[in-house]
Order: sequence, then C-alpha cells, then structure tokens
Amino acid sequence: MPNRRTDELFQLIKSLEKAEKRNFKLFVKRNSATSDMKIIQLFDALDKMKEYDEQLLLKNKSIKKQQLSNLKAHLYKQILASVRILKDENNIELQLHEQMDYARILFNKGLYLQTLKIIDKIKENARAHNQHTFLLQALIFEKKIEALYITRSMENRAELLATEVDDVDDRIAMIGKLSNLSLQLYGWYIKHGHARNKKDEDAIKRFFQAGLPANVKSFTGFYEKMYLYQSYSWYGFILQDLIMYYRYTQKWVDLFEQEPSMKKVEAQYYIKGLHNLLNAHFLLQNIRKFDETLHQFENFYRSKEGNANDNNRVQTFMYLYVAKINKHFLEGSFTQGLKLVPHLEEKLDEFETKLDLHRILVFYYKIACLYFGSGNNEKTIDYLNKVIQWKIDLRTDLQCYARLLHLIAHFEMGNYDILEHLIKSVYRFMAKMENLSVVEEEIFKFIRKSFHLNPKQFKDAFSSLREKLKKYEDNPLESRSFMYLDIISWLESKIENVPVQDIIREKYLRRGSSKK
Repeated sequence: MPNRRTDELFQLIKSLEKAEKRNFKLFVKRNSATSDMKIIQLFDALDKMKEYDEQLLLKNKSIKKQQLSNLKAHLYKQILASVRILKDENNIELQLHEQMDYARILFNKGLYLQTLKIIDKIKENARAHNQHTFLLQALIFEKKIEALYITRSMENRAELLATEVDDVDDRIAMIGKLSNLSLQLYGWYIKHGHARNKKDEDAIKRFFQAGLPANVKSFTGFYEKMYLYQSYSWYGFILQDLIMYYRYTQKWVDLFEQEPSMKKVEAQYYIKGLHNLLNAHFLLQNIRKFDETLHQFENFYRSKEGNANDNNRVQTFMYLYVAKINKHFLEGSFTQGLKLVPHLEEKLDEFETKLDLHRILVFYYKIACLYFGSGNNEKTIDYLNKVIQWKIDLRTDLQCYARLLHLIAHFEMGNYDILEHLIKSVYRFMAKMENLSVVEEEIFKFIRKSFHLNPKQFKDAFSSLREKLKKYEDNPLESRSFMYLDIISWLESKIENVPVQDIIREKYLRRGSSKK
C-alpha cells in the first residue's frame, strides 16, 4: 500500500521539470534580495530528498526551525510565480488571463482605446475556444469602458453589448446546470456503483429527469453538448443500460473529433471520453471497435497534446492501462497480461500523489482479477487485501466484489478452515451495503453447500449453479455481478476441468470468427 506524501511544498518541487527548476533559480536570483537566497538552499535540500524528512532538513545549519514555516510558504509562492511566467502555448486559459491582465494595465493608464483592441482579441480567442466565462468577463469590461467613455466605436453598441451579455449569461447558466447534473451522477456512481435494486433505479431516474433542463436541445454549443452526453453516459452506466452508455460515450468522443482544437483545451475530458467508450465496447464485447478505439487512444498517448503536462500524462497512463488490462480480460490472456504488472506497479508508485484513491482501488482489483484468471490464487488474495483493507467510503460495489472474489479464491485453494468465517463476514458486509443480488445469494448458498459435498458431487453442483445464474445474465439489476466477475466462465472451467482463461479465450475466438 503506497504511503502517500502529504507535504505540499515537497510534492510541488517533485512535480517540476528540469526547465522549470532552472527557471525558478534564475527567477529568484533576478527578483529577490540576497536574504532570499535561503529559499534556494531550502529548494535544493528538498529536491535532493526521495521522501520528505523534516529532521534531515533541519540539520542544514542555514535553516533554523523557527524560520522553516515562513521559508516554506515563501518558497511555495516563488515557485508558482516562476512557473507562471513560463509560456504555455497549449493552455488557452492562461493566455486569456494574460491578455486580460494587459487590458487592465492599459485601462488603468487611461489608454481605453488600446484596451478595447485587446478586449476584441480576448473575445475572438474566447469564442474560438468556447471559453464563455472569459467572454463574459471581456464583455463586462467592455460595458464598463462604454459606460465611462464616449468611444463611438459602433452605432447601437450599447444594445448589441446588452444582447451579447444576455446570450452568454444564458449559455453559462445552461452549462452550469448540465455540468452539475453530470458531476452529481458521477458522484453517485463513485459512492455506490451501479443501481443495486428497483429503489436505486427509480431514485436515479427521478433525479435525472428533475435535473435535466427542459430547453436543453435549444443550446448547441460545445460545452452544453459535452456535459449533456456525459450526463446520459453516467445515467446509462448506473442503470446498466449499456446501449445508452455506448451511444452517448461515442457522441462524447465524436464531439472532440468534430472540434479538434478542443482536444488541446479540454484534453482530460477527451481522455475520459475515450476511456468510457473503451469501457462500453469492453462491456458489450465489441472486439473490433474496442481495438480501433484502443489504437486511437494509443495515438493520443504519444501525441503532443497527450504529453502537454503532468495531468495529461497521468490521465492517459491510467486509462490506457485500464484498457490494456481489459483487453486481456476480453481475450482470455490473463497470464500474458501479468507482464503489465511490474510496470504498472512502478507507475503507481511514481504517480501516487497524483492518482485518486478510487483509481488505485480499481487497479488493484483488476490486477487481482488477472492473477485469478491465470490461476494464481495466492497473489489474487494479496491484491484483494489491498482493496479490502483500504478503509475509505468509495465504491461500495467494488469493496463488495473484492470480498466475494476473495472468498472464491480461498475456496479454490481449499481453505475450508477459514471459509465458514469468511462466508458470514462477506455476507454481513454485502447485506449491510444493500449489495446482495440474487446472483450473490446463489453463490453464497453454493459455497455453504460445498462443505457437505464429496469430490464426485462437485461437477453436478457447478453445473446446477451455472444453469441458475445463466437466467440472470440479461437482467439489468443482476448484470453488474457479471461485470465485476465472469462467474459463468469460472463455473464452466470447473465443470470442464480446464483453466478459466482457456474458457474465456475460446469464447473470444468464437466471437471473432463469427464476425468475419
């Protein structure tokens, strides 16, 4: 389990690239007094550390304990100031901020006609990149100038400005409503996972209908459509309506293909759109489209936009490796997929302060599934313990299925001495989380019954359980059980006495040949 660093200054320094570190030192030497050279010494000391160690820091004779807090605060501000002056041509928001700063400087000097010229550039750039909040700021600034000075810049300028401001206000309000809906739906999923029962299903439907603006179709801007498609994507995913989920994730990605310049402006939303489209293809077993989208993602991973900053690099790594693991799940190549694990572990350690806990849990669960599919139950249990022992209020469904797979792994190993206790513990946990479906109930019944079976009776028992569970595969409220764990293939492997990855591989090859 990673020990996540908590010192913010240390994290910031470790995130700097070589050019940023060099620029920081030049910036301080050029702009600071001689007494401020202490912050360079503090910077160098922190930069050399692999882990934050305040006791080691205080061994430096030039840094006194009573000064440390103020020095760290000053250093933090100076680093941000030095990075701020580096040009970032990929970040339209920083460019617009800079132009707005210039406009205010000129305005304060009474050069309002020059100010209006810069405001026109701001409006042009803001419109080109769908930056409505900057556009509104520019329009309000322009209104201020028109109210204070007689510019005679255009006939009926006051009426046109008022109309423009009203239009941008309406668009920003719609974007706000749709982004709220998207975020709240995603938040529900992060906390609970998929709809667990009719009560959840009805609650999500009511919430979605209440939050969806009545006049949404009258707004056709980039952000309105993006947040609308996101909202429908989360809605379909929570309800396990995979066709809806696929349809709207495809629209989400297509929106960026229609406006390629927005890939640079909103790279992280493009990355997340590709991730969700890949996930939709994975769940629907769309092998050809999965491979096409994965190729599209890998091209972006290597692109200038995909490597524009740390945020993009971390996001592309995270979602690309989720997709690579899912590809091995699709193909039944679990043993081959284990080759990804060392590199993945290395990257998880490198990015530990930049990855959210939810994503780390997902990786651990997926690695556990790779080991389970390859037949290594001991390693499966090791990785599941990382999920189970992480006491956070996220993804109760993932916590539940980690415990269920943990139980099955112990069953596979024949650890009957602890199974009875585990069954009671897992059953209580899933019942408490209101996560028990018919499928899980049947699995628990089977494992309890297994204590009283002799080896000759197991094959019939596996066959009987398989027939019971097959009836629920197409039931939306039961299908989440099969999304987290391919229990049918596991049962078929026990019936046929072959590795589970061989069963899944055979199904993959049959699907591929049937589509030729």
